[in-house]
Amino acid sequence: MARRFRGEYTQKVDGKGRVSIPSRYRRVIESGDPDWVEGKPAEFVIVYGDESQQYLECYTIDSMDELEDKIAKLPNGPDRTYMIDRYQAFSLEMSVDETGRIVLSKKLRDKLDIDEEAYFIAQGACFQVWKPEAYDRIKKAKIEAYLAEKPEDFDPLTLLNDVRSE
Repeated sequence: MARRFRGEYTQKVDGKGRVSIPSRYRRVIESGDPDWVEGKPAEFVIVYGDESQQYLECYTIDSMDELEDKIAKLPNGPDRTYMIDRYQAFSLEMSVDETGRIVLSKKLRDKLDIDEEAYFIAQGACFQVWKPEAYDRIKKAKIEAYLAEKPEDFDPLTLLNDVRSE
């Protein structure tokens, strides 16, 4: 199994859109890039989606290949077209420079309204990049609404009770 992204980080974004990828994320990106060798920039994929998507979704090359293989197996039709648009058309490959940074283009910064800080949050097989205030407003509100429907003594691990190990 490939390494997973874990944790959350708030990173500074400079005036040119340069932002450091958290070092723990860089190790996962490197391990998920089959062409990466020491001294060479590691590559990954940023999915920026359509206008409704308020975050960037970032996948290792291996994770994106797995996802694209699954998309290719979908029958022709609107679901497949949507998935192709979402994960292939509205995406780009990115290289991490020798200092561990990437450059978020003006288009991506404008899309997210990111100026001084970017919030990185792990999602297991990928990580997301948000404007910190947007994450607080949108994602935290969804989590709070979800938890409001659960009992006060809710144990999240109970959600895994019926999941079998492979």
